[in-house]
Amino acid sequence: MTRTAKLWKNPSYLQSSFGIFLFFCSWGIWWSFFQRWLNSMGLNGAEVGTIYSINSLATLVLMFCYGLIQDNLGLKRHLVLAISTIAALVGPFVQFIYAPLMRTNMMAAAMIGSIVLSAGFMAGCSLIEAVTERYSRKFNFEYGQSRAWGSFGYAIVALVAGIVFNINPMINFWLGSAFGVGMLIVYLTWYPADQRAALKEESAPDAEPTNPSLKEMVKVLRMPALWVLIVFMLLTNTFYTVFDQQMFPTYYASLFPTEATGNTVYGILNSVQVFCESAMMGVVPIIMRKIGVRNALLLGGTVMFLRIGLCGIFHDPVMISIVKMFHAIEVPLFCLPAFRYFTLHFNPKLSATLYMVGFQIASQIGQVVFSAPLGMLHDRLGDRTTFLTISGIVLCAVVYGVFVIKKDDEQVDGDPFIRDSEQPLPSLAQDEARLAADDEDM
Repeated sequence: MTRTAKLWKNPSYLQSSFGIFLFFCSWGIWWSFFQRWLNSMGLNGAEVGTIYSINSLATLVLMFCYGLIQDNLGLKRHLVLAISTIAALVGPFVQFIYAPLMRTNMMAAAMIGSIVLSAGFMAGCSLIEAVTERYSRKFNFEYGQSRAWGSFGYAIVALVAGIVFNINPMINFWLGSAFGVGMLIVYLTWYPADQRAALKEESAPDAEPTNPSLKEMVKVLRMPALWVLIVFMLLTNTFYTVFDQQMFPTYYASLFPTEATGNTVYGILNSVQVFCESAMMGVVPIIMRKIGVRNALLLGGTVMFLRIGLCGIFHDPVMISIVKMFHAIEVPLFCLPAFRYFTLHFNPKLSATLYMVGFQIASQIGQVVFSAPLGMLHDRLGDRTTFLTISGIVLCAVVYGVFVIKKDDEQVDGDPFIRDSEQPLPSLAQDEARLAADDEDM
């Protein structure tokens, strides 16, 4: 039996993949046009930057709490169910609370919205990813293959988001609620047998502790190796939101004769890019096995530098669309190597906290710092200067990373990473045993 066939018979893989698929559908249907929606509410670049900064500040606090709580919950889904509930309510919240308040008191709307939207989506995304990664290690499937379904879901909804947005932006939020209801049902009712057994084993009185102590968590925050990576992520992954969500949609729409045409084409382009991103989730683990975790992270930063910089050089929709497709490999090159870096160089029991702090919280700090100033820079000097400035910051981060990010064989305090070139050659006896096992599966 092939590895793919076995994967499809793994109930935990199916459950995790379907859950993360519905989460990204619920988020992507409105998030891909959130900046355009804020503009339609009459906000300028600086005000949009302020909204994103406040959202990031709330996300920063919530993600740290999520990481600490989930590492102590282990395999339990309490937080996942809370996030699913918020996702199911996003439509009513925006329709009856967020949008009306945005028209009368932007700062009050920003504060309330930052708590709800961050708890359900921005911080929620990191929590869902961390739980899925933990399940992948516990229940024998590749995290990247499951996470690819999240990108696939985002791609599907991005295909229709622009069309729906042109009809009525509120429909996007209500569709988000519909997907959120589906997600809540999945996480509330679908417990495969292996997960039930693992939860029972964790709760046994004589079970070996699998959750980290508070002392272990605090000790990790004192490690220089973690802060080295935090700085790298702060100056790179930050710009996924600052550039791609806060600035790029309006810039891209402005390249077309009408905003409606720009919205539709952007939705289609975004969908194609995320479809490719989904496929790359399966390819990047192969790339990592060839070049290593450290080099994969640096490659991700290099791709980001080129993509944002070229957006500041080219100004026609065809070339910008081609450059936008770089994003399809950039996201997996940040997401998957980051997780593997933490489980390689740190205690795997702390994977949720490490991912929240070292990857996502670092990015949120960057958004708090950069969103409003870059929004004002964009208002004053326009697209080209702003994009080249961001690209220059990313280039500095890549150079910094070359000198400080640990090699794969340094400080291995977690699960070792072995490249394909370092794998021992199988013996004749091992080959015969593998062939015999394959014959039994057929």
